[in-house]
Amino acid sequence: MRQFLKFFLASLLALIVFAVVGVFILAGVVGSVTAKKDVQVGEKAVLFIDLSKPIREQKQENPIADLSSEEQYDAPGLYDMVRLIKYAETDSSIKGIYLKCNDNPNGFATCEEVRNALLEFKKTKKFIYAYGDMMSQKAYYVGNIADKIYCNPKGGLEWKGFSIQYMFFKNALDKLEIDPQIFYAGKFKSATEPFRADKMTDANRLQSQELLNDLYERFLLNTAEQRSVDTASLHKLANDLAIQSTNDAVKYKLLDAGKYDDEVKAELKEKLGVKQENKINFVPIGKYEAAVNFKDGSGSDRIALIYAQGDIVDGKGGEGQIGGEKFRMYLRKVRYDNSVKAVVFRINSGGGSALASENIWREISLVRKVKPVILSFGDYAASGGYYLSCDADSIFAEPNTITGSIGVFSMMPNLSGFFKNKLGVTFDGVKTAEHASVPSISQPLSDIERRFIQNDVDSIYFTFLTRVSDGRGLSFAYTDSIAQGRVWTGSKGKELGLVDRLGNIQDAVDCAARMAKLKEYRVKEYPEPVSFLDKLLSGFQKVTKANTVKEDMIKEEVGEEGYRAYNSLKGIKAMMGMAQAKLPFEMIVE
Repeated sequence: MRQFLKFFLASLLALIVFAVVGVFILAGVVGSVTAKKDVQVGEKAVLFIDLSKPIREQKQENPIADLSSEEQYDAPGLYDMVRLIKYAETDSSIKGIYLKCNDNPNGFATCEEVRNALLEFKKTKKFIYAYGDMMSQKAYYVGNIADKIYCNPKGGLEWKGFSIQYMFFKNALDKLEIDPQIFYAGKFKSATEPFRADKMTDANRLQSQELLNDLYERFLLNTAEQRSVDTASLHKLANDLAIQSTNDAVKYKLLDAGKYDDEVKAELKEKLGVKQENKINFVPIGKYEAAVNFKDGSGSDRIALIYAQGDIVDGKGGEGQIGGEKFRMYLRKVRYDNSVKAVVFRINSGGGSALASENIWREISLVRKVKPVILSFGDYAASGGYYLSCDADSIFAEPNTITGSIGVFSMMPNLSGFFKNKLGVTFDGVKTAEHASVPSISQPLSDIERRFIQNDVDSIYFTFLTRVSDGRGLSFAYTDSIAQGRVWTGSKGKELGLVDRLGNIQDAVDCAARMAKLKEYRVKEYPEPVSFLDKLLSGFQKVTKANTVKEDMIKEEVGEEGYRAYNSLKGIKAMMGMAQAKLPFEMIVE
């Protein structure tokens, strides 16, 4: 027994020592990772912006950057990026901006905000250069504001016009003997079309074409203004597929010249007065964010800026989602915070759960009773994204924001034929009431059950219309006429009364300050940053990394279009049995 106690106490002591040492090591690692870098911009700096990087609404932290052998920094959010470009206007260290223009995965409204910030920067007479090897249309849309825009002589500029293409699953569902059992309100509500038709309905074709025309017209007008080429000529170049090479783009004045990377860098060095053998001091936008204090503000008063991006879901939601419960708590927190004098709610969402949208709408209406609430629309503020917004004091959107889509749908797939005839699986059971098993994927809905669900969808649509009519000061009949699930651009939304003003996040913040009569204030952003230690303890990094790796592997295996189909099918589960206020599947403009 004595020998046992001896070994037990020795092992226990070793375990305690190991735990204490481990805590100190972990604390040291966390401390080194979370410590603020001493970052210097340096002399003759050129702000470097890679348009191929996704720009989210809120800053994306990279807490392990300090442990990497490569230079890595956080990814600024859209509002951060715009403010950084603004700050660079008066920063004597920054001599100009270099845009890397290959691809651009960002939405049109995001591109518009960045583009407008760059146009303001140009007024300082500092230079902007843009360069790409293979330049996409959306990358060109931002890059064409540059003083000089170059492309690899053996690369090229994409110039073919815009398109929207939907994927339809009806024939596949028929072959698999799956009945999607769809219910919807709004003749333009096309979110369920991929499952109930094998091609676009006339209503969807009409709204999609008009939406696309609006986006394309703005693209051509802004390009024409910068490149001094009329829009008719630009449109003809796309129709004729006249731009097949960099030389063609130069010939038709879309580009300034075809140059290799080293030639562009040599020109920049000469402009900066840097010796050819020396490197250019390129400062990535993330590094610049870490080096300068670009966020203005003073005083004790606050304007709350709440970022909401992603699908609207019930509950708390996950990363990249707008959880109804979580955002309800944010709004409740700022409502009771006496230091917060106004709220700007930034929404970038194609919608989702109708109930979660209603809950967020309710909280916004409560906040509005005690302080001003301004809505700022990003790439999307449609369906549920518009639902929760419509009771604001003022709504701002970009001209190419996609908004509207005021409609509702629900879907309850019946897989009984698939299970029985394809897999040999059948179902049986007992219940205490005739309809106790509804909803179920193992049996078709009866006529009374179908009427019950359709009535529910119609009731939610009626509530949606009422919210918009009351919030926007429009008649019910008029709201219904511009609703029906139809999507609009921000500029059309303003004409129709769905939007108050065309403008960016800063315009919305300025409006909030005016309404609250604030001369001095600070902007308080939500969701608040989560500490690296909290992320470690919750397993956040592990889960996020695992999900990212899994999605990257799927995308690599099935390709871009296959991945879209995968996401569309994956989205069916979330929609089953729940009323949805959501945009059509994967409205990708290319």
